[in-house]
This record gives sequence, structure tokens and C-alpha cells, in this order.
Amino acid sequence: MAASAEAAALPALRRRIQAVLIASQILGGLGIAIGIALAAVLAKDVSGTEALSGLASTASVAGPALLAMPLASLMGSRGRRPGLVLAYLVGALGAGIVVLGAVVDSFPLLLAGLVGFGAGSSANLAARFAAADLAEPDRRGRAISTVVWATTIGAVLGPNVAAPAGESVAGLGIPAAAGPFVWAAGVFVVAAVMVALLLRPDPLLTARALSGAEEGAAAAEGRSLKAGMRAVRESSRARLALVTVAASHTAMVSIMSMTPVALSHHGAGIQLIGLVISGHIAGMYAFSPVMGWLSDRLGRLAVIGLAVGLLSFAALLAGTAGPSHGQTAAGLFVLGLGWSAGLVSGSALLTDSVPQEARAAVQGLSDFIMNSAAGVGGLTAGLIVARAGYGWLNLVGACLLLPMAALAVRGAVRRRPA
Repeated sequence: MAASAEAAALPALRRRIQAVLIASQILGGLGIAIGIALAAVLAKDVSGTEALSGLASTASVAGPALLAMPLASLMGSRGRRPGLVLAYLVGALGAGIVVLGAVVDSFPLLLAGLVGFGAGSSANLAARFAAADLAEPDRRGRAISTVVWATTIGAVLGPNVAAPAGESVAGLGIPAAAGPFVWAAGVFVVAAVMVALLLRPDPLLTARALSGAEEGAAAAEGRSLKAGMRAVRESSRARLALVTVAASHTAMVSIMSMTPVALSHHGAGIQLIGLVISGHIAGMYAFSPVMGWLSDRLGRLAVIGLAVGLLSFAALLAGTAGPSHGQTAAGLFVLGLGWSAGLVSGSALLTDSVPQEARAAVQGLSDFIMNSAAGVGGLTAGLIVARAGYGWLNLVGACLLLPMAALAVRGAVRRRPA
């Protein structure tokens, strides 16, 4: 009877959980975007060399990579809420360390802070799976994309308030480029408090209760990392989903992270760089509901194919832009669209392809792989731009999509009726 009552109240519960996730995504997106807009510029200023500026992106994605599996373990045993709160608080601490590193002019300390700061994006990434916990199977794409979309508001606003954030620390002995991280720390704390107080009942624990999942040692073993890896090995669609999310994210991070440096080479100031990054972030998040709808209606494989096409076209636009700021902006916008298509379709396919008890572990594995790959991409991006140029970076980014395209074609052929 209790289970029947919970099922009857499920539509209202979905709406309430989604509302909390949307609000926290707005705050999380704001915190991330305020800092990330000038992370490469701050790294260049503190390190004194452009070749090391790509390490800012590497450090930012290293945080989510390092936190992904502990976060998945925590969520698997205790639910989404404690994991999201922890990620936001680590992000706030990291932002504070970034400011300290900038003040004392310590590049290692700055990088350490950026690793922690990146944990804020762990919360935003994990929230998309929290949205899918209670969604109907044929609406998972839309559930994921709605929460991803919510990041638009904060993420687009963030780069445009980077300048006021920098000005707000004038006279405090804090470099202007570090001012956005002061604001980011406060925003992350507010997001953590909101999730701790309002994300109740926990969506993952509720989904397990409704599915009749058992508790105990056997259940815990089924939710382990080992069980998650076994589920991926047994599903070709899960492997395609992992490659899709990782390749889309790595290509996007590699190109995006060095675009501010490329723009500055052609005379762009902080305000113009902020506008270009805002357009890119709008592409990432604003159209995600469209990608979710397409993923549910046309199928995951069709939208994965769309992601390959958009990301490749973006690399072509940005890589051949030269001094044309408008073409660079267009390329970054399309890059965001391609990332959205890959993330939404890949995340939905991953959730579809593994058993309920293994999902938290597999989702954590997905975030670990995507952020680890993007970290390597960010590190390599700075070296490629320093030695060969921004155009070559875009070519390399497009080549990263080849395995994703090959697996998608293979999956489509397998599903074609004989």
C-alpha cells in the first residue's frame, strides 16, 4: 500500500525534485562560468607563459575526474543529495584557494585551487543523472536536458559579470582576474545549502524504493564499481554512450579552453572574450531541451550523429576564423550545440543501457572518463597552440570524433532490420 501511495504521488514528486535541481543548476552554472571565463588568462598571468595556460583547463577538469568515483560511491550508498552537497562545497573551497594562489603569485597553488574549483562542475554534471532517476524511460532525454538547460541562465550571465567581479576586489590586493573566483565561492555555498535543505526525498533512493530494489550485502555488491564496469562490458550501447560523452566533452573543452588566448592574439579584450564564451555556453545549454526531445523522438543514435556533425563543423569554423572574431564566435556557438547533443544523447543512452542497480556506478565511471580525457585534452591544447597554432588544435579536436562516429555507425547497422 505504501508503494502504491508513493507511485501515485510520483508526478508531483518529479516536478518538485526537478524544480530544486533547476534552481541549483542556475547557481552552479553561474559559479562555474564566472571563474572559467578567465581561468586561462589568470593561469597565463601567474605562470608568465602561454604554453602553461592550458593547464588551467586541465586542472579544472581534473577535479571532476578525481571526485567522480568517490562521488559515485557516496551517491550509490547514500543518495544524490550528500554527493551534490559535497561537490559544491569542494568547489567553493577550491575557488578560495585559486584566489590565494593569485594573491601570492603561486602557480602550483593556483592549479591546486582549480582542481577543487572544478568539483563544482561535478555537481552540475551529476544533477543530470539525478533528473533521470525518476523519469519515465521514454522521457529520460527530456528530463536530462531540462536540468542541463537550467544551467543556461547562470552560465550565460557568468562571463558577463566577470568584469564587475574583478572590479569588486579592487583595493583588496586581489588581482582583477581572480575576482570572479571570490564570487564563485559564495555562489557554490548557496547552491550547497539549497540542495541540502530542499532535495528531499532523495531521487535515487526513491527510485530504488519504487523499483523494489533490495538492500544488504548483495545489493551493495551490485552497485559497486566492479559491477558497473561489468555492466558496461556487457552492453555495446553503454560503450557507445561512454565514448560519445567523453569525445564530445574532450573536443569541446580542448577548443574552448584556448579560444580566449586565440582571441587575445587578435586584439580581443576581456569584454569581447566574455561575450564569445557566453555565446558558446548558450549553445551548450540553451538548446538542450531540443536535443532531449530529438533524443526521445528520433532515438539516441540519430542525435549522436548530429553531435558528430555539429562538432566537426564547429572545428572548421573556429579553426579557419583567423582574425574574424565573428566567425570564431559562430564556431564556439556551434561547438556548444554539438556538446549538448553529445552529452544529452550519450547520458540518456547510458542510463537506458545498464540495470538500475548499476547506474550510479556506471554514471560515475562515465564522468571519470569524460573528465580525465578532457584533462588530457586541455593540457595538450596549450602545447598545440603554442607550437602549431589554434587552427591545428581544431583539426585535432575534429579527429577525436572519429571513434564516436565509427561506433555510432556500427550501432545503427546492427539495429537495422535484416
